[in-house]
Amino acid sequence: MSIRRIEPGRRMSAAVVHGNTVYLAGQVGNPGEDVSKQTETVLAEIDRLLAEAGSDKSKILQATIWLADMKDFGAMNAVWDAWVDPSNPPARATGESALATPEYRVEIIVVAAI
Repeated sequence: MSIRRIEPGRRMSAAVVHGNTVYLAGQVGNPGEDVSKQTETVLAEIDRLLAEAGSDKSKILQATIWLADMKDFGAMNAVWDAWVDPSNPPARATGESALATPEYRVEIIVVAAI
């Protein structure tokens, strides 16, 4: 089976396609913005990368969401709920973690079918 790397860099690729599955790297928003705006930015980037891979949000199998502070859970969910395909919600987990810099509020990682 072939492997296709989307936007490969020195450290990582933005996404990797293997067979009929696409794995996205963790996506973050613009540092310093609130969690709602960062979540909107992240989800737009997920849409873009999935399209590049030949997929879309209706085919997301799993999402892992990291929040810098669980107090942002409701605000992040409000944006997520407006975006997610209600007919095809993925398996999902959300946890709290120190992210790459304190200015990041949310990071989302998805795996999707093609």
